[in-house]
Amino acid sequence: MIQVPGTLSLYLGKQFLKYVAVIFGILMTIIFLGDFIEALRRTADRNDITIMILLEMVMLRMPTLAMKLLPFIALFGGMLTFFRLSKSSELAVIRASGVSVWQFLFPSLFIAFAIGVVVLTIINPIAAAMQAQNDRMEAKYFETRSNLLTLSTNDLWLRQVDENGLAVIHARGAVNQGIDLTDVIIFQYDANDIFTGRIDAGQARLRPGFWDLTDVVITGPDKPAERRDQLELPTTLTILQIQESFASPATLSFWDLPGFIATLEQAGFSGDRHRLHWYSLMAGPVLMLAMVLVAATFSLRSLRQGRTVLLVLGGIATGFVFYFMTDIIYALGLSGNLPIILSAWIPAVAITLFGLAMMFHLEDG
Repeated sequence: MIQVPGTLSLYLGKQFLKYVAVIFGILMTIIFLGDFIEALRRTADRNDITIMILLEMVMLRMPTLAMKLLPFIALFGGMLTFFRLSKSSELAVIRASGVSVWQFLFPSLFIAFAIGVVVLTIINPIAAAMQAQNDRMEAKYFETRSNLLTLSTNDLWLRQVDENGLAVIHARGAVNQGIDLTDVIIFQYDANDIFTGRIDAGQARLRPGFWDLTDVVITGPDKPAERRDQLELPTTLTILQIQESFASPATLSFWDLPGFIATLEQAGFSGDRHRLHWYSLMAGPVLMLAMVLVAATFSLRSLRQGRTVLLVLGGIATGFVFYFMTDIIYALGLSGNLPIILSAWIPAVAITLFGLAMMFHLEDG
């Protein structure tokens, strides 16, 4: 077998990087403009949010959006690379010299996989920190629901706000996905943030419209303690709101997710959503490699068969079908119909096998 010279490999790798950068620049420019226009629309009647604040928030979201688009960037960048090399007859000369399709694909495959590893280990923590800052700004300027719940290794803190003021709930643990809290202390404040009382309870169960407290002791400034077997404390919170109050997986780095998942499950909540995100991040480098295989499949087939437009559209359609199928598989994982690790890895493995099968057929046929 003829070995690919280092100079040729370097050249092919540079071509792939160049066109990936071109696609990256085009897509991110479109995404930036669209996001910025949407931000302007949201703040059309707001005088307290300046253009600079909007620009900062949009820029904070860009790394997370870029990570979501990265497989498509690899797909379109790979297709553009192979079309350009074929149009200039460079691939024909390379193949005529005895180089197999796998040999001239190797530089692009290696670079795509390396980009995925760099994104996973270095870019992802940066993107997560920027997304967390964006979420804080969203909560500040757009009054979105945020920071309802905070977890530590042994404690759970929950805050609820209503027309009567603020209640800060502390519990030692939770069961039934947060429906039942144990060893509960509730600190109550009025609308002016003045402390009005404290409620201690052995257990608190969330029911529609109220907390059902048992083994209750009520204390407050300048009044004796009052004991009750049961107390109903009004609340507007729902179990869905509590579960959605956890830090979004996108705001936690790849390195921090395992510890957060352990804390989440130790507190009595499900960590499936965060575990799915963690596994899908690990599958990212394999997915990048798979997209280059798909790009090569459709690009090279179009040149052999003379149906360029049709097969290019086929490559693009494959990418979007993959995107929607991924959402379906993730939903199956979160619903418990598939193991979480399988639902995270199936899309990357499936598209890799598809690309390999098509390339073997192309090379042998």
